[in-house]
Amino acid sequence: MPLKYSILPNRGVLKISGPDRVDFLQGLVSNDVSKATDTKGVYAAFLTPQGKYLCDFFILASESHQCLMLDIAADALPAFKKKLTMYKLRADVEIEDVSQGYDILAFFGDAKMEITPGLYQDPRLAEAGYRAFVSKGTGWQNAEEVDFDSYDLHRLLLGLPDGARDMIVEKSILLENGFDELNGVDWDKGCYMGQELTARTKYRGLIKKRLLPVEVQGPLPENGTEIYAADKLVGEVRSGLEKKALALLKLDFIEEPLRAGESTLRVIQPDWIILTK
Repeated sequence: MPLKYSILPNRGVLKISGPDRVDFLQGLVSNDVSKATDTKGVYAAFLTPQGKYLCDFFILASESHQCLMLDIAADALPAFKKKLTMYKLRADVEIEDVSQGYDILAFFGDAKMEITPGLYQDPRLAEAGYRAFVSKGTGWQNAEEVDFDSYDLHRLLLGLPDGARDMIVEKSILLENGFDELNGVDWDKGCYMGQELTARTKYRGLIKKRLLPVEVQGPLPENGTEIYAADKLVGEVRSGLEKKALALLKLDFIEEPLRAGESTLRVIQPDWIILTK
């Protein structure tokens, strides 16, 4: 597949600057912020103290601007910015919404790209492609621009969650949504908000449900449609497009016939997803 890119209209950009920026964010999010550079992205989440999902994002560290740049869902950005401001206390940081100045691009296809500042390989999966921060309206010269639905279908086929479209704020937990396999958690970084529940879930093997891609036979169910195996409620449909969707399912039922509304569903397990029952 030739290299394609889509401008992601549902993303915003948060800028965190100041000498304490890395240490400040490090104590709040699920991954090691110090590993971000201007060409290496870090995927991370921000949780409640009880370990429930609030938002997720990609982090780059801009050396030229001495700041962290966060690629985050636009609808989650205001609440996250407010939370960060609350936790700021005496930390020497500035937190700015700079979304008006940037587009987030997602690249996919078989071609390899030369990494440059602001452009990085998606840290979740190599198959996911690349992402970039670019000045608003500039696009990209050496790739074909396609619509958002083309990228969204690529994402669904890989089984990658897309923020609150797939994870319920203040209810979802990271490991049900693939954050371990998708490099969204650093198990050695030390304390962060919600770490205790996240670690306990992993080491006690408490995962009973997973977000999985499904193939839809029939009309595409709406987000939130209940899924049944016979007469048992076993999950919910999340985001979808055409005949593909993501679904949060109880692991004990993923091999059984599934229905959601007027449609039947078939689980498609990508190679990266590791299931334990």
